[in-house]
Amino acid sequence: MYEILPDEGTDHIKMPSEPDQDLINAFLDSSWMEKGLSDLTQESYRRDLSQFSIWLNQRRNELIRADSVAIQEFLDFRFQQKLSSRTSARFLSCLRGFYRYLLRENLLKENPVALIENPKLGKPLPKSLTESDVEALLAAPDVENPIGLRDRTMLEVLYACGLRVSELVGLSMSQINLRQNVVRIIGKGSKERLVPMGEEAARWLERYLREARPVLLNNMPDEIVFPSTRAQPMTRQTFWYRIKYWAEVAGIQAGLSPHTLRHAFATHLLNHGADLRVVQLLLGHSDLSTTQIYTHVAKLRMKQQHALHHPRG
Repeated sequence: MYEILPDEGTDHIKMPSEPDQDLINAFLDSSWMEKGLSDLTQESYRRDLSQFSIWLNQRRNELIRADSVAIQEFLDFRFQQKLSSRTSARFLSCLRGFYRYLLRENLLKENPVALIENPKLGKPLPKSLTESDVEALLAAPDVENPIGLRDRTMLEVLYACGLRVSELVGLSMSQINLRQNVVRIIGKGSKERLVPMGEEAARWLERYLREARPVLLNNMPDEIVFPSTRAQPMTRQTFWYRIKYWAEVAGIQAGLSPHTLRHAFATHLLNHGADLRVVQLLLGHSDLSTTQIYTHVAKLRMKQQHALHHPRG
């Protein structure tokens, strides 16, 4: 049994062959130039193609010679490794783009992925928090010290604007307009959107910028809105650790994910009557179907409330 590359930490596993590595690099460079893929997407594509390449190399095959049979065998192998259908669908999407690139560059005559269907995907409901859970989480940090005030402000902005964690930690001062209480977000594919902050989040942000940020930056000029304790840009992993810590302090038992507050933002807006297309714009979704999953969450909540409170529920 050959071991597949894990999602994180691949240093202990050998790299793809040099010809495959050159093709992967060329494809990623082309994709970045044409589509402006984010660093996270680039990393994901590189990992998927490297996994497939190493698997092929172990069988004395390579990316440019792989046929549909080899791809199906690799998908079966991934299934045996208990990887989800969603992960396999992501891999196939990457592979389709890769082989389209090889065809366009006249490096292939036939597309080996052309007749392979995507695995059927269910629609998992995103994990969310109740409004009382959110209130408890927001109130957890000790705002009398700079780190606590920073964390409270980050949570307030994250929930008020429905940002991705990467968008939050990457915020610069030039993206914030406190006069109009909006933030200019540069999302996936370098697409920009303006998101209103709300008075509560703006009030916390003003206080943080006045009291805590200068301390965290040692009064040095910088564009970073939310620096780490070392006056450096904060990583997604660091902020996620902070969220989990404050969730424990708040006594929140619900499972959390990096998108939990973003999901809560969308769900709570819909529960209070917001239009789905408005939520789509606020989240920065290019396709309304991506946003529609939140209607399932809102409907589920309505059914639960009906069953709880209606005399014939």
